[in-house]
Amino acid sequence: MPAFSRGQLRQLHRRLGIPADYGVQRHLPWQREAARLVTIGPAADDGQPVRLAPRAAAAWARMQAAAAREGVILLPLSGYRSVQRQAKIVRAKLAAGHSIGHLLRLVAAPGCSEHHTGRALDIGSPSNLKLEAGFGRTREYRWLKGQASHFGFHLSYPPNNRHGISYEPWHWCFNN
Repeated sequence: MPAFSRGQLRQLHRRLGIPADYGVQRHLPWQREAARLVTIGPAADDGQPVRLAPRAAAAWARMQAAAAREGVILLPLSGYRSVQRQAKIVRAKLAAGHSIGHLLRLVAAPGCSEHHTGRALDIGSPSNLKLEAGFGRTREYRWLKGQASHFGFHLSYPPNNRHGISYEPWHWCFNN
């Protein structure tokens, strides 16, 4: 974790009101921030660059091309996210009135997000560019469910997952 030591992450968690045993209770380890990233293209929803670790980017390119050959269009929405960016998301949700308990069912705490690694990718489709459970009813999701593992990706937050994070059919992580 180049930007934050574990001690600094613990302090950040205290300042945000995240329980000290959060990672242990949620089975979410500290995630090292990616040291090297490549841009895979613009996010389909907001045009911002989407970056992944090189091996994840190569696997994504192979998976996206395989899906396209079958008429399935997979679109990147979000990739690498720094600890600072994750903390900003948490602060914004707190400022909007969400309780820490509620928002930690929606996002992983800073330092525990797979997005820090550059291996996590939020995926959408032409008909679904929002990070919402409805993506789980799309043809693209069904394709991912059957094929993503062949490219090294897994669904991180299925329904009723052990991490206590809401179902996220859009969130896929590359296994090193």
